[in-house]
Amino acid sequence: TFTNYFQPRIARAALAVLQHAGWRVRIPRGHVCCGRPLYEFGMLDRARDYLAHAIGTIGEHIRNGTPIVCLEPACVSTFREDLLKLLPFDAHAKRLSRQVLLLDELLEREAPDLEWPRLRRDALVHQHCHQKTVLKSDAQSTLLERLGVDARIPDTGCCGMAGSFGFEAHKYDVSIACGERVLLPAVRRAPRERLIVADGFSCREQIEQTTGRRAMHTAQVLEAALRQ
Repeated sequence: TFTNYFQPRIARAALAVLQHAGWRVRIPRGHVCCGRPLYEFGMLDRARDYLAHAIGTIGEHIRNGTPIVCLEPACVSTFREDLLKLLPFDAHAKRLSRQVLLLDELLEREAPDLEWPRLRRDALVHQHCHQKTVLKSDAQSTLLERLGVDARIPDTGCCGMAGSFGFEAHKYDVSIACGERVLLPAVRRAPRERLIVADGFSCREQIEQTTGRRAMHTAQVLEAALRQ
């Protein structure tokens, strides 16, 4: 198994978790990205070329059937859905779309009987839009329950940041309105001892910039359980 990572501290947490579960972890050399930033801005030819480059970089792992772990839900949804639209006749693209997983999906699929230390904490969990609409996985909730985490998952909709959307000045008001509908007030009301969990990079950014609370990735929650 190897993990493509978005932030070093989250990558380190995921590495510790995967090693605890018994996997040998390999991180690809060089820059490997899903290409979503290009895709979202309509640069489809560049996105297609970059995805072909990414597939070539990890081609050995694809051919070997290695589980591909991504820590960002938007990356997973790109590899599962958009990749097949941009490279519909590429055999490696089809294999990659089947092999790519979120960390919690891998753990629930391949290590459902693995015992975890009980964390016994309350958590407010915000799920990334792509987790809810494209991936449609309950693995995160199941895994948190196994940790003894009382997870509250309100109907937050979109955080409003949505990649680069919330950084564009003419979209700022819409971005904030989305977050203020449910998510941001819920975070502000949450006691300081309650964990705030969000796997999306832009979701964590929106939460921290507007509430001052730092959200954790599921990998960090698992690592916290192991450390205690």
